[in-house]
Amino acid sequence: MNRKDNYDTMLLMLKGQLSGENDLIANLSNASAIINIMTDNINWAGFYLMKDGELVVGPFQGKPACNRIKLGKGVCGTAVLERKVQRVDNVHEFEGHIACDSASNSEIVVPIIKNDTVYGVLDIDSEEFSRFGELEEEYFVKFVEILNQNIDWTK
Repeated sequence: MNRKDNYDTMLLMLKGQLSGENDLIANLSNASAIINIMTDNINWAGFYLMKDGELVVGPFQGKPACNRIKLGKGVCGTAVLERKVQRVDNVHEFEGHIACDSASNSEIVVPIIKNDTVYGVLDIDSEEFSRFGELEEEYFVKFVEILNQNIDWTK
């Protein structure tokens, strides 16, 4: 399978996994696992959730991560502050980058926004430089849209 086919399968897996389950932690845990098994050349995939005005690590796959990220700090905090996807080819050149894992070289972060409220971010890292392109952005935005259709973030 090529990457596009893989990502199509990833979205189908997510829809199936979310079907009939309402627990936030269960859904995000399985969502991060789906990304991890369906996306090549990544070393971290998971979520940071908004709590008391900052991002707090949620379910993920990978090495231990930073527990908290302030808004506007790092790639994740910038995605929330700017309310837009951050696709960074070289995180070492990103001003204010937070190095939770020194092996990570590129990153994509998709803010989770529903009804004009930011609930967190989907964060994916890679040891490869320039790992994430337009295709990944398209599919991970769709991934978050599916989450938004199936998750009540207010609970």
